[in-house]
Amino acid sequence: MSLSWGAIVCLGLGLVFVIIEMFVPGFGFFGITGGALLLLGIFLAARNVTEGLILTLIIALVLGIALVIILQFMSKGNFKKLPIILNSSTSKEEGYIAVEDLKDLLGQEGEALTDLRPAGAADFDGMRMDVVSDGEYILKGQKVRVASVEGRRVLVKPVKDAGREAEASKSTEPNGDSV
Repeated sequence: MSLSWGAIVCLGLGLVFVIIEMFVPGFGFFGITGGALLLLGIFLAARNVTEGLILTLIIALVLGIALVIILQFMSKGNFKKLPIILNSSTSKEEGYIAVEDLKDLLGQEGEALTDLRPAGAADFDGMRMDVVSDGEYILKGQKVRVASVEGRRVLVKPVKDAGREAEASKSTEPNGDSV
């Protein structure tokens, strides 16, 4: 292996670019360019292609082993407290809640706590929910039924009073005329 000025410059610039990539957020320009310059420097320093490939494989193996050792070392002791390793969790027990699964509300009946024009609030077994009607104006206190749930959006429809429907059907003749 013979080191020429071209090989030294490529290796040096490649190392600098890889270090820049570690500290400067970006899309990988410095990392890719640095890696390419390092490979070019290795091949320029090698006497032939075979020697360049062997050197590249040896360096990749050594760097891989070094990375594993560094990660093992960092997962123990004081390095565990560094901000690059996440030590906290976002569990239900600690009070973190992702989007609730509201699918179990489907078909439930409740009462409109506010006028729904079309958005408002409704009560389902003591649980206050923000709800939306499908464009229909629903008065406060009217019974509603959950028609669909999409994420946090709860769509309700008014519950038709069974007594009223029976009365309405009795008061009309089969041809649709009122009695």
